[in-house]
Amino acid sequence: MPHQDHPTWLYDERRRLGVQIRERRMRQNLTQEKLAERAGISRDTVQRIERAANNPRLTDLLQIARALKVPLADLVRE
Repeated sequence: MPHQDHPTWLYDERRRLGVQIRERRMRQNLTQEKLAERAGISRDTVQRIERAANNPRLTDLLQIARALKVPLADLVRE
C-alpha cells in the first residue's frame, strides 16, 4: 500500500522495480534466499523490495544488481 505521505506514483515505481528484480531473479533460476546470499543482504530485504513493501536502500539495490550481473540502470529503467 502507498504510504499516505507519498504520491501514488512512488509506490507504482517501487512496485515496477520489484517486478523487474523478481523477473530477473527467476530468469536466472535463483530463489530469494540465493539472491540474498549472493547480494550479502537478508532474504527478508529481497522479499520486501520485490513486494514494494518499503523504500529500498541504494546500497541494497546496488548489491542486488551486482548479484544479478546487471547494471542498476537496467533495473530502474522504464
